[in-house]
Amino acid sequence: MTVLAGRSIFAYGIFGLPLAFVALPIYVHVPHLYSSAFGMSLALVGTVLLIARLGDAFIDPLIGHVSDRWPQRKLSIALALPALALGLWGLLRPLSDAPGAIWLVSMLALVYLGFSLASVNHNAWGAELSQDPHERTRITATREGFGLVGVVLASVLPGLLSDVALTGMARLAVVFVALLLGCAALTLGFAPLRSVGAVQAPQLQSSLLEPVRSARFRALLWVFAISGIAAAIPASLVLFFIADVLQAEAKSGAFLAIYFVCAAAGLPGWVWLSRRIGKLRAWLAAMLLAVLVFVWAGTLGTGDVVAYGLICALSGLALGADLALPPSMLADTVERDSLGAGACFGWWNFVTKLNLALAAGLALPLLQSLKYTPGQRDADGLVALAVVYAAVPAALKLVSAALLWRGRHLIAEN
Repeated sequence: MTVLAGRSIFAYGIFGLPLAFVALPIYVHVPHLYSSAFGMSLALVGTVLLIARLGDAFIDPLIGHVSDRWPQRKLSIALALPALALGLWGLLRPLSDAPGAIWLVSMLALVYLGFSLASVNHNAWGAELSQDPHERTRITATREGFGLVGVVLASVLPGLLSDVALTGMARLAVVFVALLLGCAALTLGFAPLRSVGAVQAPQLQSSLLEPVRSARFRALLWVFAISGIAAAIPASLVLFFIADVLQAEAKSGAFLAIYFVCAAAGLPGWVWLSRRIGKLRAWLAAMLLAVLVFVWAGTLGTGDVVAYGLICALSGLALGADLALPPSMLADTVERDSLGAGACFGWWNFVTKLNLALAAGLALPLLQSLKYTPGQRDADGLVALAVVYAAVPAALKLVSAALLWRGRHLIAEN
């Protein structure tokens, strides 16, 4: 069995940086930017994000199917680059000072299309690089490690680039385009590409449904889905929580940086632990850590910045396992059940995006219905924000942990 050189894994993984970089503004900054800076209501922003993300999610299985029948991973990624660049540019540098719902939907659709085409093929490419289960964890950990670097950059750069939020976001778009082109050049130019035959599926429907017919894949996907919703809710609400519950909006970038730096720093530890006790048990330990952290977060109030910094560090540590272990377990499932990597990661991306759609599309209108208004800081609204931000994710993480343990004999470990 061939062992990949470190430089080959590096060249492959570095494209995870711009993919994660583009994701953070969409899922964290855009809801806050369009509601607070551009004056759109929370309900409208949530509804637009829900519609756009649902539409985007449903194309991922199709992209995955097509990528297996036409497995040109590098060319597919190259074709995605213009949509990624133009889409984020339009989101963060709108032509109007008060962009409406149509502009938001249009730019989201463009960036989502590019992201789907690039991420499905990049993830499937990683699953095809090695047949060794532990090397797969190294590959996914490297990719997600670079992704965390991208997320840290996206979280701290707006404040460093300008004291004015709108200006910082606009300059962030310029940085993203430069990073996208540079990292893509390294990956497309130097990463190895295993030759993969086209999926032999005469009918589109049967190929699209092939992964979900696998009991092992379904069991893993359910755990991933519920765990992902638990993570997506606080991701959509974190800036509101920092600004109104902690009243520490100026420290938002620092909190996000702590979170993602600790996630990256913890990746080698999760790789080590997964070798010792197995990927499933290591992921379970991370879920239980996340539950404790969510519960603690729900008890915080004005000025609790040190405690929240510790919460960011511990939850970031748990995030490292969420990023490295489930995709590696999925790659194992692809090999065991002889499934198409593109189709599997298409469904995987579908669930990821559905989680994010539900988190924003349900949490934001729910908060508005519970009388929470950004910036007003009335007592009832803050209680509602704390419950939705912390208690709901903790409950969902417990459900996902229970499902993972229940399915441990089906979701085989390596």
